[in-house]
Amino acid sequence: MNRSTFIHRAVVMMFGLMFGLIGAITLCWSSTDNHWVVTWSAVADQAGPALRGATIRQVVHTSIGGSNVRIRLSNLFGTGPITIESAHLALHATGSAIQAGSDHPLTFQGVSTLKIAKGESALSDPISMPVTALQELAISLYLPANNGPSTIHGVGMETAYIKRGSDMTAAISLASAKTDESHYFLTNVEVTGTDTAGVIVAIGDSIADGVGSTMDAGNRWSDVLASRLQKDPALKSVAVANTGIAGNRILQDAADPFRGQSALNRFDPDALSMPGVRWIILDMGLNDIGAASLLGTAKAKVSSQQIIEGMQTLITRAHEKNIKIIGTTVTPFSGVHFGSGKHPYYSSAGEAKRQEVNTWIRSAHAFDAVADFDQVLRDPDHPEKIRPAYDSGDHLHPNDAGHKALAEAIDLHIFSASGSIKVAIR
Repeated sequence: MNRSTFIHRAVVMMFGLMFGLIGAITLCWSSTDNHWVVTWSAVADQAGPALRGATIRQVVHTSIGGSNVRIRLSNLFGTGPITIESAHLALHATGSAIQAGSDHPLTFQGVSTLKIAKGESALSDPISMPVTALQELAISLYLPANNGPSTIHGVGMETAYIKRGSDMTAAISLASAKTDESHYFLTNVEVTGTDTAGVIVAIGDSIADGVGSTMDAGNRWSDVLASRLQKDPALKSVAVANTGIAGNRILQDAADPFRGQSALNRFDPDALSMPGVRWIILDMGLNDIGAASLLGTAKAKVSSQQIIEGMQTLITRAHEKNIKIIGTTVTPFSGVHFGSGKHPYYSSAGEAKRQEVNTWIRSAHAFDAVADFDQVLRDPDHPEKIRPAYDSGDHLHPNDAGHKALAEAIDLHIFSASGSIKVAIR
C-alpha cells in the first residue's frame, strides 16, 4: 500500500467515525420524542350498554401537547371479546363535528380492525399529528352488531355522540346523533414530548371526577390546574391525568351506590403505572366516611384510623416509585340528602371522623405536600358545610367557582424543577 492510498483510507475512516458519532448523537436527541406521557385519562369503572352497529364520537381535552398521538381502549367490563371495525382521531370543531382536513385513521399493530379480549386493553399505533395543550380532540369508533356490553367511565363530563347505522367515523358531523354523558372504551390519550415532560395523576372520587362542574366546559379542578400550568413557561410540559371515579373509596371496592375498585386496589394501574407519572394528588376519603352511615353494614363502618392507614399505605407505595404524593383534606358534607331513612350519608359521627382525618393530614407531614381543600370550600360560619358560593346545589360537590378555587389552592412550586419535597401547599 503506497502512502497516498494509506492517507486516503485513513481520512475515509475518520469521516466514517465522525458521521457515525453524529448519527448516534442525533439518534439520542431524537429519542426524546419517544417519551410518552398521558395528556388525558378516564378510568373504566363499570359496564355500559351494548353499541350494535353504531359510531360513537367522544371529545376530550388535552392537558399538554406533543408531536405524536396514540390512544388506549379497554374491554375491562365486557362479557366477551369486542370488535372495533374502525377508529379515527381528529380535531374537534363544535358539537359532533370535527375540523375538515384533520381526520386521521388509527391502526392497531398495523391493521384498522381491532378485537379486544374480555378484560384486556389495546394501544393504538402512534400517528404523527401535532397536538397542542388544552386542545379538543375527537375520537370516533365504529362497532358492528355483534358486540356485548360496553366498558365505560360513567361520569364523563364531556358529551359523546352516538349514531346508529353504517360506519361514520370519518364523517365531518354525525347528524341527528344521540348524546351520552359517559366515555366509552377510551381510557387514555397519550402524546410524545421531551424528557422533561411529566404527569400529575389526580386520583379521587366524584369531586376529582368533576361532579358539580359544567358539562363540556373543562371546569373540573384538574382541568383548571392544567390551564394554570400552561400559563407558566417553566411548567408547560407538565400534564394532568384525571383518574377520579364518582363514588370511589380508599379502602373498599364497589358496593352500590359506590363505584370502582378501592384506591388500594387500583393505585398501580390508575396512578403508579401511568406513562410519565411524576406526581400524584390524592383527593378522596369522604366516601369511606359517608359509606359507614349510608350502607349501615359492619364492613362499611371503617374508622378514621383505618382511613389514615390506607393513606399511609398509598404514600409508601408512591415513594417506593420515587413519585411525590400530595394529599387533600376531606371536604365538608353536612346537609347532603341522598340516602334517606335510618342510613343518611352525613352523620355527626362521620363529621368527627372527617375532622380526625384532616387533623392527621395537616399535622403528620406524611404527604409530600397538602392542599387544604376543606379550608377552601368550608363555610366560615358553619365549617361542617360547604360555603353557598361554591355549592353546586347538593351540598357536597363544588360548582365551577368551587372547582376553580380548589385548583388555585395548589401551589405550583412543587411541580417545578426546583420544587423540593415537603413543599407547603396553601
